[in-house]
Amino acid sequence: MRGVNLEDLDEPSLERLAAKLARNLRPGDAVVLSGEVGAGKTTFVRSAARSLGVRERVTSPTYQIARSYEGGIGEGRIPVNHLDLYRLDGLGAYDALDIEEYLTPEAITFIEWADPALEIIEEPTIINISHQTPSTRRVEISGPLAERIGE
Repeated sequence: MRGVNLEDLDEPSLERLAAKLARNLRPGDAVVLSGEVGAGKTTFVRSAARSLGVRERVTSPTYQIARSYEGGIGEGRIPVNHLDLYRLDGLGAYDALDIEEYLTPEAITFIEWADPALEIIEEPTIINISHQTPSTRRVEISGPLAERIGE
């Protein structure tokens, strides 16, 4: 599977990338964002969600675990989910069922700190955001979205 690697992205460039990538997402897509604290995962989700028509303020759901917004692709309305699993050490059967409620064929779901749920996420796009310098980021994209934008 081919990957996409980008370097020297400042915050506005990261936001433009997120918006561009969001235009290539499809209902049912799960996007896993990885990277250290402060790398720009929530900034990425916020920009992607805006591009998907979300009008509400998108914030990190660290303490709620998950937030859902109404977005859209074309004329159709779709749920846009944002999960942050940072506070979970592991998922039990009950937790996995709750997470699966967000991984539906009609929704686009962004998941930060997804390690506890990787086993139940089918064909995720993985976006790794890392600090290149204090003000720039390196972004590595793999999975279905990387294939789509490479077409």
